[in-house]
Amino acid sequence: MNLLTIEGRHYLVAPRGETQWVRNLRAAGGGELQRGRSTQAFRSSEVANEEKPPILAAYLARWRVEVGVFFDGVSADSPPADLARIAPDHPVFRLTITPT
Repeated sequence: MNLLTIEGRHYLVAPRGETQWVRNLRAAGGGELQRGRSTQAFRSSEVANEEKPPILAAYLARWRVEVGVFFDGVSADSPPADLARIAPDHPVFRLTITPT
């Protein structure tokens, strides 16, 4: 999973769509991020399809080489209408890091 940060806000994007981790995160409403030895708890909220296009564009700009094949030919440079078209196929979660 790739953590995307935009203007201080953290997001998880599901490039492969409705996967098991997406279903688990929906059910749990949060989890833990682990980087090396550091672990941070978080709460999550799913982003509405209308809000996804700029997030998807930023995600594709950052990780297109790794995940571009899952986005139906849409890239970070695609028109907003194309990003809106694929938005329902890619769940996005906004994370709120829980203070420890």
